[in-house]
Amino acid sequence: MWVFGYGSLVWKVDFEYEYKLVGNIKGYLRRFYQHSIDHRGIPEKPGRVVTLVPSEDPNSTVWGIAYKIRAQDIDSVTKHLDFREKNGYSKKTVTFHPKDKNVEPFLLTLYVATKENESYAGAASIDAIAKQVINCIGPSGSNKEYVYNLANAMREIAPNVEDEHLFSLEAALRKLDTDFKSI
Repeated sequence: MWVFGYGSLVWKVDFEYEYKLVGNIKGYLRRFYQHSIDHRGIPEKPGRVVTLVPSEDPNSTVWGIAYKIRAQDIDSVTKHLDFREKNGYSKKTVTFHPKDKNVEPFLLTLYVATKENESYAGAASIDAIAKQVINCIGPSGSNKEYVYNLANAMREIAPNVEDEHLFSLEAALRKLDTDFKSI
């Protein structure tokens, strides 16, 4: 079994895996369109985390990490991820394209939050998302930390890839942080 990490699983892996590969999936966009009431926010003040939305361009890519799960760990990792991603995420199978061109594309599982789930936040401007994220904190930490960690991790694993939505949100948050600290 292979699992694709495109959000916190890129930088916060909390399960056993055999090995990992950097690569991408096609036909999707990474967006901060999912409320987080159980990790990066609370029900009274939900944070925002990433999900994948279908792209009009079938060649759009979302970079992340594929984790190979050992056969003996599949049940425990699946139970763990089903619980971790319980706030509106469901499983989907897609084709993964490894960065290493010597490795053939293969199918893997990912967790995606669709518009139909009750915590789907939907589209908003980068400024509106940043204003929501800046002060949200949940059991897993601050929402802005989630954005900063994901942006840093993406620069490490895919240094030549421009993730406009993620990096624009990071810049807007840093500006809000700077403005707040200068008061």
